[in-house]
Amino acid sequence: MSKGSSILKVRDLQVRKAGVLILDISALQIEEGELLSFIGPNGAGKSTLLQTLASLTKLAAGEIIFKGERIAADHAGFAYRRRISMVFQDPLLFDTTVFENVASGLRIRGLKKEEIDRIVNENLERFGIPHLLQRSARKISGGEAQRVALARAFATHPEILFLDEPFASLDPPTLESLLTDLEEILRQTGTTTLMATHDRMEALRLSDRIAVMGQGKIFQIGSTYEVMNHPVDEFVASFVGMESILEGKVVSRDRGSSVISVEGKEVEAAGEFPLGGGVSLCIRPENVTLAVRPAQEATSARNSFPGKVEKIVTLGLYYKVMVDCGFPLVAYVTAHSLENLDLKAGKEVIAIFKATAIHVVKRRENIQAAL
Repeated sequence: MSKGSSILKVRDLQVRKAGVLILDISALQIEEGELLSFIGPNGAGKSTLLQTLASLTKLAAGEIIFKGERIAADHAGFAYRRRISMVFQDPLLFDTTVFENVASGLRIRGLKKEEIDRIVNENLERFGIPHLLQRSARKISGGEAQRVALARAFATHPEILFLDEPFASLDPPTLESLLTDLEEILRQTGTTTLMATHDRMEALRLSDRIAVMGQGKIFQIGSTYEVMNHPVDEFVASFVGMESILEGKVVSRDRGSSVISVEGKEVEAAGEFPLGGGVSLCIRPENVTLAVRPAQEATSARNSFPGKVEKIVTLGLYYKVMVDCGFPLVAYVTAHSLENLDLKAGKEVIAIFKATAIHVVKRRENIQAAL
C-alpha cells in the first residue's frame, strides 16, 4: 500500500527511562497520506512511540527523518513541531472559549483576524460544533471537548496528525458519531495520521496499515488484512482476535495440507509444514461452527471434533462460546443460533472448522514475555 512518498522515517530509534530501554524500533517508514495505527496491550510502548515521533520525548539513540531532514532538539525540531498536531485522550483544552481554543495555534502562527475567523468557523462546522463557538471549553461534554481538540488540531493544516488514544474515554454512541465524522474528514483532507489505540476495531475501521506492538517493539506491520489474517506469531494472533491458539506438532503432510497433532487429536491445516516441527494453530472464533448432532455436519470442513460447552459470554449482538474438545476452542454464535441449538454450559456439541481457516505459525516460546 502506498498513498504517496515517504514523509517520516525512523532509524535505530531507542528511548530509555531511568536507564531502562522502553522503546526499540530499528526501522519505520510512514507514507504521505496514510493512516497507520499502533495497537497493542497496555505498556506496549504505543504512546511513547507517538510522543517520540512527535518530538515530545527525547531519544537515547537513533534518528527521525521528516521529508528528508533529520529532526533534532534545536531549531529543526521546533520547526517540525509547528508542522504537526497531536490530540491526546484528555483533550487538554485551555480555560477559555471554544473559539479561542481552536484559534490558539493560528494566533501563534501570526495569522490575521479575518483568516483566523474563517479557519476556526470552517473547522467547527467540519466537526459539527459551530453552536459551541462562545461556550467555555470547561463546560462542555467529553465528546464535545474531543471534537474541539480535533478541530484545533486540523485548524493548523498539519502535515502529520498524531492521535494518542483519542476515543478511549468516550461512550459508545459518542464514539460512533465521532468515528464516522473523523473517517470522512480524513478521507477529504488526506492528512497523514498516526494513531495509538488498544482497540483493534477502531484501528480496522480507520487504518491503511496496522503495527502491533509489545515490549516497546513492533512485532508486525502491514495492511489491515495482512495483520488480521496472517499474524507472524502467537502474540500478534492473540491480539488481533484469533482466540483459539493451539500448540501442536506436524505429523504428516501431503498434497498441500498438513496434519498436526494437538493433545492427541489430528487437525488438518492447509499448507505443507516441516515434519516434526512445533507449530501454533490460530483460528478465528467466527470460523468455528457448532452443531449438536452429526446430521448438522453437512459441510466441506475437514476438521470436526466432539466437545462440551464450558462457558457462554454475551458480547452484545453475538455470544462467545467456549468449548472443550480435548483442546480449547472459541466460537461466535448469534442469538438465533444460541436458541436454535439450545446451547448452555455442559451441552455436548460438535465443533467444525475448515483446514483453510487455520493460520499456522512457527511456535514462539517466549509469547508470555511479550504479553
